[in-house]
Amino acid sequence: MTKSALQIARAAYEPKVPKTLKGVVKIEEGQPTQSVSDQEAIHKLFPNTYGMPVIQFVESSKKQEYSPVNVGVILSGGQAPGGHNVIAGIFDGIKGMNLDSRLYGFILGPGGLIDHNYMELTLDIIDEYRNTGGFDIIGSGRTKLETKEQFDKGLEILKKLNISALVIIGGDDSNTNACILAEYYAAIQAGVQVIGCPKTIDGDLKNDMIETSFGFDTACKVYSEVIGNIQRDCNSSRKYWHFIKLMGRSASHIALECALQVQPNICIISEEVEDKNQSLDDIVQYIADVVVQRAADGNNFGTILIPEGLIEFIPAMKKLIAELNEYLVQKEDEFKRIKRSHQRAHIIDQLSSENSKIYASLPEAVARQLTLDRDPHGNVQVSLIETEKLLAEMVGNRLAEMKKEGKYVGKFASQVHFFGYEGRCAAPSNYDADYCYSLGFAAAGLIGSGKTGYMSSVRNTTAPAAEWIAGGVPITMMMNMERRHGELKPVIQKALVKLDGAPFKAFASQRDTWAVKTDYVYPGPIQYFGPTEVCDQPTKTLQIEQAEKRLPIHLLEH
Repeated sequence: MTKSALQIARAAYEPKVPKTLKGVVKIEEGQPTQSVSDQEAIHKLFPNTYGMPVIQFVESSKKQEYSPVNVGVILSGGQAPGGHNVIAGIFDGIKGMNLDSRLYGFILGPGGLIDHNYMELTLDIIDEYRNTGGFDIIGSGRTKLETKEQFDKGLEILKKLNISALVIIGGDDSNTNACILAEYYAAIQAGVQVIGCPKTIDGDLKNDMIETSFGFDTACKVYSEVIGNIQRDCNSSRKYWHFIKLMGRSASHIALECALQVQPNICIISEEVEDKNQSLDDIVQYIADVVVQRAADGNNFGTILIPEGLIEFIPAMKKLIAELNEYLVQKEDEFKRIKRSHQRAHIIDQLSSENSKIYASLPEAVARQLTLDRDPHGNVQVSLIETEKLLAEMVGNRLAEMKKEGKYVGKFASQVHFFGYEGRCAAPSNYDADYCYSLGFAAAGLIGSGKTGYMSSVRNTTAPAAEWIAGGVPITMMMNMERRHGELKPVIQKALVKLDGAPFKAFASQRDTWAVKTDYVYPGPIQYFGPTEVCDQPTKTLQIEQAEKRLPIHLLEH
């Protein structure tokens, strides 16, 4: 395999880890825990794994003997930078406990467990993938582990390979499935531990014990580099408004982080749109007003950041999508039999009058995108809805109206972009390389401690890596009940952008200035070699959140 100069140099990088994971470690257990809400319902569904304590690793002078252990690992869901380092951390962790331990990777995600498709991950394979992006070491997949038949089929291969622990590396849905699997194996006394690791570039798997999901740091830095490049081009030609959609279906963390890094003219935050009960028309008018304001100063150009999931946060659109989801779950086969040219009229007839009116008002392309096949969780595939094109077109139309009314005298031309896949498999930043390796090593520690139903946790990550706090969090602690496919199901609660949180407040305090001024920042590419202030800094979001615990908010805003 031909390697780039960077790949060769990165292979030699040794991830920094918490000092508590070096040498001999032991665990300290905290108080019993409970789920974030719906405690009675979650406890009833998870009687064997509910209420367990938070675990923290601490240094110990007492050497411990470990028996060899066979461990399985699964990469689940969309890719995120650093996944290979999680696997490397697990491998080095279990080998450090006993050299005869073995690691097996299940191919192409959870489906590999069900289909008994696997490979042993040996040192020569692991060494090829250290500090590299992607999930290509074993591939990933989106098969959901949720039925007894799947669990039993998976158990067959786990028993055959003498695997007594399984690590599932994934986002909130994948870790929800890990929790359900851990509960089932505990209930039937299968002798298989299940551990989760927090992955998603979207940044919506976080809480007091999980500071950030891995990959978020790298992906945001990749997107911010490209946005910075666009802003420099924008400020050079001075003739285009760039509408830039960014990944983040369920939360606006990526858009907010990129805004903090590049200082665009406009950044829409979905959670704020929902909180203020804004309509699509409100958003269009807000953008148009900024365009008019900048044009008055002779600036007929700018950048606008748009979260991927915006359409679902507009309250009227959210109601429409919810009704569409319910209808398409129940009548999917019937709908597919209807001639394509008649589907729009059919939907209009089926919806409630309020939602029917909104659906009928949408452009044909957007209306069609709302009725496309659902994702595996039964939700509309918002990444297929070209919100950036919709807004660019609607803003252009609004400005034309304002020009006729004498309220606008500038020129408006737009360019549209969607940054998604570009950030998912980048070579991990030093932060993600260190964080992911530590998460894997902590997962190995949880296995060595005999735990199940836990998510690997590494905290205090704005401090030097030696001071990071490693441990584990019961997955049930993060769960609540939500409606999926028309019925209530236990799931990990998604973390949305907090409008009263320090990162959003820092952004909100500056956005009016950024709107009218051309105050762009150009972050440039990720740096892997050089001074720590250039190479090892975590996201602005994490820095501001951690600083919030120490400083008054007015000092953070400047």
